[in-house]
Amino acid sequence: MNFHPEVDTAVALAYDAAGSWAASDGACRAALLDGLAEALGSDRAALVALADSETHLGAARLNGELGRTIFQLRGFAEVVLEGVPYRTVIDEAVAGLPPAGHPAMALARVPLGPVAMFSASNFPFAFSVLGGDTSSALAAGCPVIVKGHPAHPRLSAAVAELARQVLVTQGLPEGLIGHVNQDSYESGIALVTHPVIQAVSFTGSLGGGKALAAAIQSRAQPIPFYGELGSVNPIVVMPKALEGKVNECAKVLAVSMTQGAGQFCTSPGLVVLLDSEPAKQLVDELGRQVDQIALHPMLSDRIQHGFEAGVSALSSSAEVQVKTARGAKEGATKGFVGVTTAFAFLNNEGLRHEVFGSSCLCIMASSVKEIAQVLRAIGGSLTVTLWGVDSESEENRLILRAAQNLAGRVLFKGVPTGVAVTRAQHHGGPWPSSTQPLFTSVGYAAIDRFLRPVVLQDAPDWVLDRKGIPV
Repeated sequence: MNFHPEVDTAVALAYDAAGSWAASDGACRAALLDGLAEALGSDRAALVALADSETHLGAARLNGELGRTIFQLRGFAEVVLEGVPYRTVIDEAVAGLPPAGHPAMALARVPLGPVAMFSASNFPFAFSVLGGDTSSALAAGCPVIVKGHPAHPRLSAAVAELARQVLVTQGLPEGLIGHVNQDSYESGIALVTHPVIQAVSFTGSLGGGKALAAAIQSRAQPIPFYGELGSVNPIVVMPKALEGKVNECAKVLAVSMTQGAGQFCTSPGLVVLLDSEPAKQLVDELGRQVDQIALHPMLSDRIQHGFEAGVSALSSSAEVQVKTARGAKEGATKGFVGVTTAFAFLNNEGLRHEVFGSSCLCIMASSVKEIAQVLRAIGGSLTVTLWGVDSESEENRLILRAAQNLAGRVLFKGVPTGVAVTRAQHHGGPWPSSTQPLFTSVGYAAIDRFLRPVVLQDAPDWVLDRKGIPV
């Protein structure tokens, strides 16, 4: 165990709060979630101004993100009032010998215990102190210790203080929402290796996620690690989608890949096309459109340097033809569009790495079969978007099959940027997009990450009368 005073204090408080919070009913949990939402809304102007001063994401974007954060807090309040974390499957006793006969069984779920949550750089509200990971863990009955992100430390501290005030007002233990704001590798490792922590959620880089995963696996008791580590989010553009819409498609792609300077986990990093004259026109027009879009500064020097290194690697490859003007202009990052062949992509692993930022590599394939091979070569992605597969055919089935095997969400219209908070949402996918592709980090099913099944066999009435609320 790594000893760290700030971490140890927060974990001790979370441990003290865990038992009573696990035994809390829906009304209690909903009151906290609604209270947190109300506190964020009441301090909206100051929080947005503070967030903008640290991230430069702009008031419009940040107001929208704060609205989403408030929405999902209230949404999880509704989920617990509906009894979702307390749902129990009952098998009445059946007399006789097995396999037909069996005792009475009630399948319930219990909270895992204290959860460590690592804030993301690119979503200072929605994936931070009171974001989706925190709200879903609280709804499940788990205390949360948040590791603030160094890209917005003052905002993290301000939101943590708001949360503390809500806990005090409602007479709840302060350990329900802990906060560690130290920008150090050691504090992160100390948090995930502390024996009291029972699950970890993380949104960040592949390297950072792998380091945390290794530390978690080194524990005497390995625990679930819900990591979102990177995604290239390919968009497959079939010929039908380009009929009379080359410029329109290019504009939609350009806006999506440059939104937020490309710093979204669902930003499209690959466009896959069948080689044709309209496809070449799309790539040329996409390059022109991206060159016309001024991007705001990236969230940190580290992210900026990573983007520049990735773009440099692509543009210096003899197999990539650059379609954009590159470099900095008036402090703004320029987007990148390049084009290569499917053959090159399949035979050069270096072309398959995510470049976090406004970068898109277009891939010209010679056949639908080659498109499917490209998708399989990616490994894992949060999303795949398929344009122009509206009618059933053997070719479209082949592409859809490859897409479903690759991603947690397949889109047939629009673009992947923008992840709705709904009951049907799944934000996860095969490695490296996430470490646990069976679970989502967005939407109300995210609560399932922090609940463990337990069978109560031949339980007395006083246990069953609790209707799934742990003792």
